[in-house]
Amino acid sequence: MAGLTGASIVLPQGVAFAIIAGMPPQYGLFTAIVVTIVAAIWGSSRVMVSGPTTAISAVLFASLSPMAVPGSVDYVSLALTLTLMVGAIQLLAGLIGLGTVLSFVSHSVIVGFTAAAAVLIGVAQLSPALGIASQGGDVFVRLVELYRGMDQINPTALWVSLATLMCLILAQRLGRRWPAYIMALLLGSAFAIAVDAPSQGVAMFQPLSTLWPSLSMPSVALSQVQLLLPAAAAIAFVGLLEATSIGKSFAVRRGEPFDSNQEIVGQGLSNLVGSFFQCYAASGSFTRSGLNAESGARTPLSALFAAGFLAILLVLVAPFVRFVPVPAMAAIILYVAWRLINWAEIQHLVRTSRLETGVLAVTFVTGLVAGLDFAILLGCLVSLFAFLYTSARPVVATGVPVELSGRRVFRKAQRDGLTACPQVEMVRIEGPLFFGSIEHVDQQIQALLERGGKTLILNLKGVGRVDLAGVDYLLSLARRLQQQGFDCHWVAASPTLISQLSRLGGIELLGHQRIHAHKSEAIEACVTKAQDAVCQTCSVRCFRECTSKAGADAR
Repeated sequence: MAGLTGASIVLPQGVAFAIIAGMPPQYGLFTAIVVTIVAAIWGSSRVMVSGPTTAISAVLFASLSPMAVPGSVDYVSLALTLTLMVGAIQLLAGLIGLGTVLSFVSHSVIVGFTAAAAVLIGVAQLSPALGIASQGGDVFVRLVELYRGMDQINPTALWVSLATLMCLILAQRLGRRWPAYIMALLLGSAFAIAVDAPSQGVAMFQPLSTLWPSLSMPSVALSQVQLLLPAAAAIAFVGLLEATSIGKSFAVRRGEPFDSNQEIVGQGLSNLVGSFFQCYAASGSFTRSGLNAESGARTPLSALFAAGFLAILLVLVAPFVRFVPVPAMAAIILYVAWRLINWAEIQHLVRTSRLETGVLAVTFVTGLVAGLDFAILLGCLVSLFAFLYTSARPVVATGVPVELSGRRVFRKAQRDGLTACPQVEMVRIEGPLFFGSIEHVDQQIQALLERGGKTLILNLKGVGRVDLAGVDYLLSLARRLQQQGFDCHWVAASPTLISQLSRLGGIELLGHQRIHAHKSEAIEACVTKAQDAVCQTCSVRCFRECTSKAGADAR
């Protein structure tokens, strides 16, 4: 039943995505059969369904439309060669174990990229939805063309589009298991037939030229490979991001194992094999995967059944394709484009992080202005810069203990307006301590020590990673502070860090008594040695250990 439900959804989607990609409609259906089978057998996810997707279809169109006329023989040949290259790149990535590298790509890149793809798709479908002839071009050219052709709107095409769109929206509200796309397409086609739309200038789909994919060898001319390599790399990257993120999401939700590298191998093989059977580049589909899981899928057999049922439906439905109006399919694609934009995530990023908002904006604007393939590259570079910038600026703050539900927890003094001990400065570093972050950490520590106090507790438990330069900095900091008369203590429990300190003489420099495994040990050692004269008049007494100091009884 999960397979049958998936087949009913992908039938109109496959046609829609092929149109987005600039391919003849049957190529989207071939992709939804062959690629789905290979990815289900070789991939890692138990419920993810692969096949044509909106984002990859948009990138393929944006990459190939300047090279050939969409839908032409040359265009199809380029698409199949591109798919072969995408599969080879993905397979190589899986074999050498690059699955973990994809985790470093910011989610903002994907959100911005898909939003740009959605805008490009939507703008491209406005003209056929309104019955206006279009010459193509980028998003701005199409908008200008649309504005100039507003007096040429075909009212019948507009009503067909609206009827299809309204039916799709209502059917979606009935539940995700309803074949909403087929219902909308049937209503739009019935409406077009009822008003005799072809006689009123409404374009209809041409009959499918073939029902079964044929085995053929994609062109591998060196000149084509060089021309298509940037687009192939971009599509391969986008496809792997889609597939691995979807696979991980469902694996965590369902408590199932997931191997990113095995999934990458499956995606590479599916595109590689698909290119020989008239399939264009594909990846995992979140919509169809979610529907597959909700319909009761337990193993990849559901995807295999979906491919088999689709092949049967293709034979049954093919004779009726000529009754489908182009504006009806344009309305469905417009709806798909709208749903592709993750509005909630965009609002979340804008509210919570300026840095991630910047990554999102750069990727989105670049996608509209310079193309989707360049957008994903620039977005990843900006994301990498943001990651390095954040890593080089770990949090360095004074910690002050407060009572919370009977427990002693430490809060940041500057952030929460807390008063720190005038003699003991407890500083915590949260983030990696490496060659790129040393300068920032040193500046922050010096600023904190300028406020007073001659005892420093440096809590290193929040340091996730320390390289050789970081260890050298800790030693030089300890020497400098000793020369300035500071009593320096470290809180460090990591065996790796302790071993590095020992090798470089750090333990001898500070002494075993100044390296502690827990904060409480360090606090007790430092408060015990605090000057009684200062403690006698101190009103802060933020540490529990202060109760043993002079003047405690008076307070």
